[in-house]
Amino acid sequence: MKAIHVGLLGLGTVGSGVVKIIEDHQDKLMHQVGCPVKVKKVLVKNIEKNRQIHIEKEILTTNVEDIISNPEIDVVIEVMGGVEDTRQLLIEALKAKKHVVTANKDLMALYGTELLSIATENGCDLFYEASVAGGIPILRSLVDGLASDRITKMMGIVNGTTNFILTKMTKLGSAYEDVLKEAQDLGYAEADPTSDVEGLDAARKMAILARLGFSMHVDLEDVNVKGISSVTDDDIDYSKRLGYTMKLIGIAQRENGKIEVAVEPTLLPETHPLASVNDEYNAVYVYGEAVGETMFYGPGAGSLPTATSVVSDLVGVMKNMRLGVNGRSAIAPQFEKQIKSPDHIFAQHFLRISVKDQVGAFSKITSLFSERGVSFEKILQLPIKNSNLAEIVIVTHKAAQSDFEEILQHLNDLAVVEKVKSTYRVEGNGSI
Repeated sequence: MKAIHVGLLGLGTVGSGVVKIIEDHQDKLMHQVGCPVKVKKVLVKNIEKNRQIHIEKEILTTNVEDIISNPEIDVVIEVMGGVEDTRQLLIEALKAKKHVVTANKDLMALYGTELLSIATENGCDLFYEASVAGGIPILRSLVDGLASDRITKMMGIVNGTTNFILTKMTKLGSAYEDVLKEAQDLGYAEADPTSDVEGLDAARKMAILARLGFSMHVDLEDVNVKGISSVTDDDIDYSKRLGYTMKLIGIAQRENGKIEVAVEPTLLPETHPLASVNDEYNAVYVYGEAVGETMFYGPGAGSLPTATSVVSDLVGVMKNMRLGVNGRSAIAPQFEKQIKSPDHIFAQHFLRISVKDQVGAFSKITSLFSERGVSFEKILQLPIKNSNLAEIVIVTHKAAQSDFEEILQHLNDLAVVEKVKSTYRVEGNGSI
């Protein structure tokens, strides 16, 4: 039995996990595909660096051509990150008739359509399960497990760093800056946490999910993004008083052929399954017309969970090799992209307003909402100590985004309104 040879680009956290799983699970892989799997070459920056896993030095290389141009290597696994240079390397690998497995969400969000097209042209597989939600097999479930259904909505927690931060803020009452520093100290957040806390990482994953779930070419710029850096402990406290838990939620939904894709801090009822997903864990709810509601839950990052998804993709490639069907799995989008306009996006909203504590102030605010047909589900009104101000917290019924944005503009013009302090989306109250 001829062994299948793998070239690995990168030997960091995930790359080390891939090597470990291939070595430790060789009997399982042999049983799955009927032949041995060997790591032939690994691209690293420094061959002499001390590593947590044992690997023979002759396998290591600093020259990428030892992998891309090596005729013995069947599959290239990319776990080194980066976008532009990495894109070029994977294009070269595909044109050299090598199958590719990647965990690179940034790359796939920006250039996935192009790379999949090149893979198909060259009769190669390009799999990327680990690019979304780490160890959760969500992409494979959309492509295979739910292939016969029509997906109407996907909603979930797809960034472990922000979920860790919001969990600590909710459970311990900690300030955002303090929890962010703790996340950095624990290695959950980067020294520059912008990609995570401003929602960019989650937005890339939601673009990939929407592309697959809706069979539509969805670009990163189609995702409306709002991060968690402006969330305060007061916001968390008020949401808890009203029976909500705050999470950074990615939402992709389709209605009458038009889609909305967004990432934003969102209030969920405390009874909602996603509200109990804590710390670095991820979870994705998928709504199908036939299957109804399904939820996928698990570790969203980490060496072995993510590496498990990578090696599962490798198994998929190898099975296709044995069957002689590589390069046939990528399916062109079925539908033309149609993005919902703000007047077709409906949601509930949480709103915190600081107002002058005087007679008639609240009636002026309510009339502004009623003029645009927006009603209230919940209201809190509290005086602010040692001032002539009061704080009003409102949860609206579902309203068009265009109406809500217009209300916000007019609220700031009212003399009785001191400041609109925060606004958040509310999901999970009743119907999807």
